[in-house]
Amino acid sequence: MLTLTNDAVQVIRTVTADPQLPPESGIRIQQGIDGSDSLKLSVAPAPEAGDEVVEEQGARVYLERSTAEMLSDMTLDAKVDAGGDVAFTLADTAAGT
Repeated sequence: MLTLTNDAVQVIRTVTADPQLPPESGIRIQQGIDGSDSLKLSVAPAPEAGDEVVEEQGARVYLERSTAEMLSDMTLDAKVDAGGDVAFTLADTAAGT
């Protein structure tokens, strides 16, 4: 199952804290439209049918089924640069142990 770093949890909670979003909002990760290994990340108000839900400390990540399989042994991290831009990265969980 996808794991989240503490930084990723904080960034996701910040991104989804907009009062105009429903309380169950999260980040949705799905495969890119072109069918390649690229991923599309977006803010989602709720999971879609069939999504796997990863929840940690109030941060929710919704994974399209095929994406969940692809990311099952990965860790999601996030960094915010000095300009306020967010960058999410994925790393092999086994590599960090």
